[in-house]
Amino acid sequence: MEKVADIASDIGEYIRQQRSTAKISLRQLSKLAGVSNPYLSQIERGVRKPSAEILQQIAKGLRISAEALYVQAGILDLPTGGPVGDAIRADTELTERQKQVLLDVYESFRRENGAAKPEEAAPPKTTDPAVESKESA
Repeated sequence: MEKVADIASDIGEYIRQQRSTAKISLRQLSKLAGVSNPYLSQIERGVRKPSAEILQQIAKGLRISAEALYVQAGILDLPTGGPVGDAIRADTELTERQKQVLLDVYESFRRENGAAKPEEAAPPKTTDPAVESKESA
C-alpha cells in the first residue's frame, strides 16, 4: 500500500514541476485539463492517484506527452532506446515536449539508416585507374 502512495506522490510532484516549468497556475491547468481545481490539487499533493484518462487530460493541458506521465505514474515502463534515448530522457534541462521531438528525430534517422543498410552492404566502387584498367582488360 505504501508503494501506491509513493507513486501518487511522485506523479503529483512531477505534474507540479511540469506546471511550474510551463508557468501555468493550478487553476489554469484544471481548466485546460477539464478536471476540478480541488481534484488536481489533491493529485499534486499525492492524496489521489489519477487514472490513465485523467493523466491524458493533464498531459494535454501541459502540452507534454501522455506517455511521459504514464511512465511517471508507473503505468508504462520506461521505453528503451539505448544510451542516446536514455540521455535525452534524463536531461533535466529539456521540457518533455523537447525530449519527445528529439527522440522522434533520432528514431527517424535510425529508421532511415536502417533502410539504407542493404545498399551500404554492396562493395564500394573503386576509382583507382590501375584497378579499373585490369577490370576492363
